[in-house]
Amino acid sequence: MIFEDNLIFIEKEDSEIPWVKIFSKKGYKELSDCDKKTRDRLFEVMLIVEKTMLKYYKPDKINIASFANYVPRVHIHIMARFKSDSFFPEPMWGKKQRDGNLNLPNFDGFIELLLSNLKS
Repeated sequence: MIFEDNLIFIEKEDSEIPWVKIFSKKGYKELSDCDKKTRDRLFEVMLIVEKTMLKYYKPDKINIASFANYVPRVHIHIMARFKSDSFFPEPMWGKKQRDGNLNLPNFDGFIELLLSNLKS
């Protein structure tokens, strides 16, 4: 667990790329099921994560997704993508294109910056 408050929590996805997931605390199945406060908080935090990834990692692209087919709880994936990652330009669930060649800053530094940005 990276962060939590009364509406959401953030977890890291184990991957070669920087990738986090933001979950609603309540077991909503769809974004449209969420109450306004939760939905607003999800999108607010999603944008903070995106901006923090852009600043810290300087990726070629940010990918944002919400599927919840396997985990039927509202959650949003935020991924920093690089032309040299193993799957780019495919999604991370797609066909591997190459062996990734990433030399990224430490994830702990990203978390420190993210937590600071979430407090602001």
